[in-house]
This record gives sequence, C-alpha cells and structure tokens, in this order.
Amino acid sequence: MNRKSVAVIGSGIGGIAAAIRLRIGGHEVSVFESNAYPGGKLSQVQQGSYRFDAGPSLFTLPHLVDELFELAGENPRDHFNYIKLPTNCHYFYPDGTFIRAFSEKEKLIQEITEKTHESAKNIETAINNSKFLYEKLSELFIFSSIDRLKTFLSKSAFKAYGSIHKLGFFGTMNSANSKRFKDKRLTQLFNRYATYNGSSPFKTPATMNIIPHLEMNIGAFMPKGGMHEITRSLYQLANRLGIQFHFNSPVTEILITRKQIVGIKVKDQKMHFDRVVSNMDIVNTYKKLLPSLKAPDFLLNQPKSSSALIFYWGIKKTFPQLDAHNILFSDDYKTEFDHIFNQGSIYNDPTVYINITSKYESNDAPEGSENWFVMINVPNNKGQNWEKLKNEARASIIRKVSSMLKSDIEELIEVEEVLDPILIEKKTSSAQGALYGNSSNNLFAAFLRHSNKSKRVKGLYFCGGSVHPGGGIPLSLSSAKLVDDLFH
Repeated sequence: MNRKSVAVIGSGIGGIAAAIRLRIGGHEVSVFESNAYPGGKLSQVQQGSYRFDAGPSLFTLPHLVDELFELAGENPRDHFNYIKLPTNCHYFYPDGTFIRAFSEKEKLIQEITEKTHESAKNIETAINNSKFLYEKLSELFIFSSIDRLKTFLSKSAFKAYGSIHKLGFFGTMNSANSKRFKDKRLTQLFNRYATYNGSSPFKTPATMNIIPHLEMNIGAFMPKGGMHEITRSLYQLANRLGIQFHFNSPVTEILITRKQIVGIKVKDQKMHFDRVVSNMDIVNTYKKLLPSLKAPDFLLNQPKSSSALIFYWGIKKTFPQLDAHNILFSDDYKTEFDHIFNQGSIYNDPTVYINITSKYESNDAPEGSENWFVMINVPNNKGQNWEKLKNEARASIIRKVSSMLKSDIEELIEVEEVLDPILIEKKTSSAQGALYGNSSNNLFAAFLRHSNKSKRVKGLYFCGGSVHPGGGIPLSLSSAKLVDDLFH
C-alpha cells in the first residue's frame, strides 16, 4: 500500500471517522481543528450542575459507530455503550392529544389507533412504505459514492429504477402523507421527519418518507453518558490509533500546485501533506480555503437547510409526562414552514422539541431537576434581526410549553444558554448557520450535493453533513466511509 500523509480539516463526527478509517488503512493522519475541542456540532454545554448535549440529540443506526471500533480490532462495548429507547418520542398536540411513540411497532400502532381516528392498516402501510424506501434507496443514495459510474450500474441501482414510480420522487412528502392518512394529526407526525434534514414537508420529495424507518423499524438509541460520548469515545479511539490532533489551529488555506494537493496553511505556517480531507462546510471550504479555485457555484448556491434556535434550560422541577424526546406541535404546520423557508422568520406558534437526557442520565441535572434542550426550527441566517427574533421566540416557547404542561416554565429556569444561527455559523463554520448544508426541498436534491472527491484537484476529498450523502450523524459517518473507499 502507498502510505500517504493526510490532513483532515475539522474534527466534526465525519472528520474524526474519516481520520480513523484512513489511519486503519495505514496512512499518517493529522486533524486540524479551529476550536479548542473536538466534535463540531456534536459537543456539549456545561452550565453549573447541568450538562447538555450541544447539537444532535437523536441517535440512530448505532452500528455505524460500532463499526469504527471493530475496524480497529476493538470491542465497541469496552469503550462505547447505548440503550434502545422504549419510547422514541412523546407527541403533544394543541387539541390535547398525547401520543407515546413506542419503539415496538405493534404498541405504536395500538397507541395511535386509540388516540386518533386513523386505521391500524394505514399506519402499518406507512411504516412498511418507509422500510420499502430504505431497502430500495439507502444503498444507492446513502452508502454509495456518486463519484463512480458503477454506483448507478449496480444491482441495487437497477432495483431502484424498477420501482421508480413507487419511490416518491414526483410528489411532496405532505401530499403523500395527506393522501395516506385520514387524520391530520398523523399527517403532521409523519411530515415532521422532513426536519431531520432541514427541509419542508411541503417542498421535499415524498422519497424523504424513508426517514421514519430509522426510528419506527430500527429504533432510537441513547448513548450512555449522552450524545457527546459518541465524540469522546471516537476521539479517544483516534488517539489510541496514533492520529495527531491540533486544536486552536484554524486552517487558512489548502495549498495546490498544478491541480494537485501539496499541503495546508495553518495560520501563517505552510505544512506539506499528500492528501487533504475537508470536514469543513463545503461553501466555506471553497470560499475561505480555496480562493484561487473556481467554485462549483451551481451546487454551492442551492438553497440552504433550516437552522435552529436552541435554549439550554436548567429546570428546577421534574415532569413525568415528558420523556427523553418530546414534540409540542404547532397549530398550523404549513404556516410554520412558510415562515421558515419563504418569509425567513419565525411563526408565533412554533413546533417545540424538548430533549431531556437526565431522564436516563441522572448526573446531567441536580436531583429534582431536568436539563432541557429546547429547540425550534428557524430559517438560516440571511441578516435577520436575531436579537428580536430570539426574544419573541423565547416568549412564544414559554407560553406554549407552560400551557401544555400547566406550569409556569419561566420561573423554573435556573440556568440558560442560547444558540442561534449566527453562533452556529461562528462555532461550526456552517454557511448561514444551516444545520444540514443544502436543503432537500426539490426533486433533484440528492444529486445536488457536492461529491466526496474533487474532480479538479488530485488528492482533495470532502466529508461531513454539507456534502454527499447529507446531514446528520449516520450520513456524516457514511461520508467518511465513502472518502476512505475513494482513497483506493
């Protein structure tokens, strides 16, 4: 094997995973991170006696993390552990309906039929359809490279082509769900999965009904110690493998000579490397690190995904009706998404997501208290008055949650920290604070993500949530594997 010296720019989960895979492959790997800590969005916040996971809060497809330990010849259970949640989510509707989304399919269907006017057959059909989409499309669009012709000539590709009329490319997620379900509450529940990649159910293709399969058929999981344990355990694995990490070391340029990688510049110091993997947001990779290279503007200028407004609240009370994952739906989903994607503002009755890891990790909050990660989907940053929007949204959230729980939440907030799109962009270099790079709000979105290997610069690769196959932990981990495959 031809051993290479590799620089990985950014230590988000995709960057760490790529570094691990390339190191196992025999390469010399160094990771350069502008922050003082690893993990990118997958980090943590400590406020007094409360610990919060800073970013992603849902853990699916845990075998993708386990696989990295196994590749290194280690037993993942010696270093990283998780449980399957008995309940994926608690759903609260404005009309008072409360649905527990049990992880057991039969219990879930029974719960929904008891609480709504939906038939068990329709619910089961929807869940089975999501599995069908995953089986037809995941190998092609999640676990294969779009850089290779053989991907589109593979057996899995031809299976997908044969079912193209059933794959939802030609209608929206909302149109498919509203046709399937008689009860609007079920349409809203299944529509919400569009937010898992920062899109609108009223614009994204019905193909995105693939997402519920991950929870409803496979399950939602909780790492022991919280989501940050994914970062911590993989960072420690990387250290054991001999990967060099350089923190507080922002890369200022990727160095190219005659269309070939020669290294990077860290601050003002030039460093030689044979290959470079950028885990930095693809827009900022071109804008900040490749100033002399013509950017693929058509791809980079695609509409960006939504962002998030997150309040980390230490709540000095416990609420037994809440679970680890909770959704308080808005009264008008269409208007809410119109505000996010068309008006660039925040609806006055937003859907509120509350993640409480202290339900399973008692050390994350003092006794008798809970650590609330409170998030709403918001537009990406286009220069809005975020101070005004934050204050208005905070008041709307407190009013909504207090009404739903019949308790004055404002007076229970003991500690508070806020993360908005401007801070997300600053901390993670995500263009416009978009959480998932490009949105998936059009038919061709799956083909409009940047590939994992540069076609114009030899030795330049890309991983993470802003490139193929997309955002979120499973897809970022998949992007790392695709980079490793393309090295060979």
